Amino acid sequence: MLLYALKMLIGDRTKYIGLVVALSFASFIISQQGAIFVGIMKRTFSYLSDTSQPDIWVMDPTVQYIDDLKGMKETVLYRVRSIEGIDWAVPLYKGTIQARLHSGTFQNCVFVGIDDATLIGGPPAMIEGNLHDLRFPNAIIVNQIGAKDKLSSHNVPLAVGDVMELNDHRAYVAGICSTSRTFQSQPVIYTTYNQATLIAPLVRDVLTFVLVKAKEGVDPQQLCQKIRAITGYAAYTTWDFKKLTMLYYAKYTGIVVNFGIAILLGFVIGVAIAGQTFFNFIIENIRYFAIFKAMGANNSLLVKMVFLQASLVSAIGWGIGIGCAAIFGWAMRYTELSFNLPWWLYLMSVLCLFCICLIAALFSMIKVIRIDPAIVFKS
Repeated sequence: MLLYALKMLIGDRTKYIGLVVALSFASFIISQQGAIFVGIMKRTFSYLSDTSQPDIWVMDPTVQYIDDLKGMKETVLYRVRSIEGIDWAVPLYKGTIQARLHSGTFQNCVFVGIDDATLIGGPPAMIEGNLHDLRFPNAIIVNQIGAKDKLSSHNVPLAVGDVMELNDHRAYVAGICSTSRTFQSQPVIYTTYNQATLIAPLVRDVLTFVLVKAKEGVDPQQLCQKIRAITGYAAYTTWDFKKLTMLYYAKYTGIVVNFGIAILLGFVIGVAIAGQTFFNFIIENIRYFAIFKAMGANNSLLVKMVFLQASLVSAIGWGIGIGCAAIFGWAMRYTELSFNLPWWLYLMSVLCLFCICLIAALFSMIKVIRIDPAIVFKS
């Protein structure tokens, strides 16, 4: 009987193709918009992802997200280092600076000053040059995306050995690194902490973060509580700082609403088109279901038949849609578009498609259950 259900579905080619196309479109919209949303949210804390060495970030208590930069006194570093359970603690400067290019134009950049002794907080990977070259006077390292795009002059990428001005200070490029794209797609420039304090715009307190590594066997969460209690400053694990940043952007920007509407629209379109098409398919084949019922098939078997039909088109539609979304992401991998398709988004999209088909089949199931076998004998 279940095999007959599949033959009924595939036999009506027009309705079958219409269902698959509708569900494929819904799957594509849900997956593609969801992946862009995930990509944008990951960009909000991209620097945290690139800086994997520390367990804990210590900062001003009023900081709300990674780019909410507020200076602290230098003494905070030594107070943090004195706390039991800490393996090491190093300073980090993070801010923005204007770079003057050869063409005379100015470009806002993310400016990072890492610990002079350990170089902790540096870029995740070097493409050209060596991280230790930062110890030379006036040396900087620029991320590859910025060097090729916004820091290029007359379409000529910034290269190792080039000279540029940072806040009226001469700096030469000692290396090119690979980093994740930032939320505002700004170039990222690295130098040492002491060099950054000389180049950066003059402020009283330049220490932005203290990067902390917990000793082996020490719980980072408990260490965060101890740092807060002793210093009075905020301390977050890397994951908690990422969540704080994401919650800020979710609360104070329209990102969630905009992409939520797009995803909901894909869901509604899928329900509307698939529901109408599937209901019409059931109505046109209602006499066959009546024949099965007259032959002794119970309601449970008929519901299984309808559910099997819905599940088949759901699986095919999801596969086509998620495949198109993955191809779209691959094609856009070198553009400014943020796109990230993690495994749990695959799971979410298939659950959405299952819900769409379940809703679409619900009214059809009611019609099948209430069918009177006597209509077989009516003209």
